[in-house]
Amino acid sequence: MHAFDILGDPVRRRILELLAGGEMTSGAVCEVIRREFGISQPAVSQHLRVLRDAGFARVRPEGTRRLYRVNSEALREVDSWLDNFRRFWTPPLMALGTEIARGKREQRLRGSGAEPDEDHEEDQGSSP
Repeated sequence: MHAFDILGDPVRRRILELLAGGEMTSGAVCEVIRREFGISQPAVSQHLRVLRDAGFARVRPEGTRRLYRVNSEALREVDSWLDNFRRFWTPPLMALGTEIARGKREQRLRGSGAEPDEDHEEDQGSSP
């Protein structure tokens, strides 16, 4: 099964979100997932097994309990694949960050009674 087939399921994504917070027992995972999605314990166990078999989760026994955690190696592989596409969203996100910073700066200057440096802002917006 391809990684995105596994991550495409909302229950499995939610399980990974839970496990990203730290190691959890299968019972604790089941409790949250059953409450949020209304599915049975065997169905939750099946999702945990899919995540484990695909390498997204690891399990270790502790007495009668099973403790699950995220396997970051599998997520690094997904992240590496996504590198091919980051160029589509990185520049717009960087531009958004610049605009947010500019707005905060202007807000801060207004709050202090200072006027924004119009010459400086014009220089930033013009091309040589």
